[in-house]
Amino acid sequence: MLIKTVFSGFGGQGVLIMGYLIAAAGMEEGKNVTYLPSYGAEVRGGTANCTVSISDEEIASPVASEPEYVVVMNKPSFLRFQNQVQSGGIIFLNSNLVDMKPIRGDIEVCEVPANDLAVKIGSDKAANMVMLGAFTNKTKLISSETFKKVLKEVFASKNPHLLEMNEMAFYEGFTYLEQGRGGDAG
Repeated sequence: MLIKTVFSGFGGQGVLIMGYLIAAAGMEEGKNVTYLPSYGAEVRGGTANCTVSISDEEIASPVASEPEYVVVMNKPSFLRFQNQVQSGGIIFLNSNLVDMKPIRGDIEVCEVPANDLAVKIGSDKAANMVMLGAFTNKTKLISSETFKKVLKEVFASKNPHLLEMNEMAFYEGFTYLEQGRGGDAG
């Protein structure tokens, strides 16, 4: 099994840390992983994306021309990556910033109001963790327990409040889909 995912959004939305955390969780579970970040020179406010490949076998290339999953945090990312998702794949949309739907009928669409859910728990900066919660629940690519362990390791030296906020945001996104939300326009 080789699964490739693209995470994309504006610099400052935390898309690179999203990919890094998924990659670290994959490694924690003993899988082969590649992580390939890409961002514009301006970084904050510019475009940023990363590709994460997770496999039970050796990975030949970190490039994902037709990823199984695409997570888009803003409209420019949607416009850029919507047609790259392989047939039968899933596109995760931050429905607060993406007001369009793919016209393709061969992919599943998972809409998550990541910004609204992050504000609900007290931090508009946690939208990326909300989306990761939904992504983890929907894809089962990694376990939520492994993700939480990696989150603690990555944020251990940071402010304890930051770790708590990220854990709450992850849980909010994870449970959002458990409540039968997220839709499927595909």
